[in-house]
Amino acid sequence: MSDMADAQKPSGPSAGSVSKPQPSPPGGNTGSVAASPVIGSSGTEPVRKSGPLHTPHGDTTIEETVVQKLAGMATREVPGVYAMGNAARRAFNSMTERIPGSQTNASNGVSVEKGERQAAVDVSIVVEYGYSIVEVSQSIRRNVIRSVENATGLEVLEVNVNVTDVHLPDDDAGDEDASAPKQPSGRLE
Repeated sequence: MSDMADAQKPSGPSAGSVSKPQPSPPGGNTGSVAASPVIGSSGTEPVRKSGPLHTPHGDTTIEETVVQKLAGMATREVPGVYAMGNAARRAFNSMTERIPGSQTNASNGVSVEKGERQAAVDVSIVVEYGYSIVEVSQSIRRNVIRSVENATGLEVLEVNVNVTDVHLPDDDAGDEDASAPKQPSGRLE
């Protein structure tokens, strides 16, 4: 019976319920809801982000490309990583490297999702034959996390490693033949 009595009780502000503040409309603060202060010694301090990138003297923002380059360099340092990216991207990069004055793309094979304080990194690699893919992947994770966190102050939540190929010793023989200067055939042209 008490359930029936509770169901018949009036509800709303007149019944003693506490109303929750409604969020501000997308256009901005209408003035009816004040910003929540941080409870401190005076109780009126404004909300302030904290962390190594947000200080009382100003904020530091880091672009995704910065994290991509740092993660790419950290990945290349790991023994057993032959190349980065998928086959199409590597072919494109090998062509652009032949252009005088071009620079190597350090972020090739790296994608990043970055928030204000955290980042997630995906790397695509080609492993050299003879190396343990498990050990290479673990080394990449350790190196990328250490490099990105030390350089940027961002927390790296995860490093996903996508192994796209294995580089075989036979693959070098084909590359050397293509890049070796051709001997004259003895035929006049």
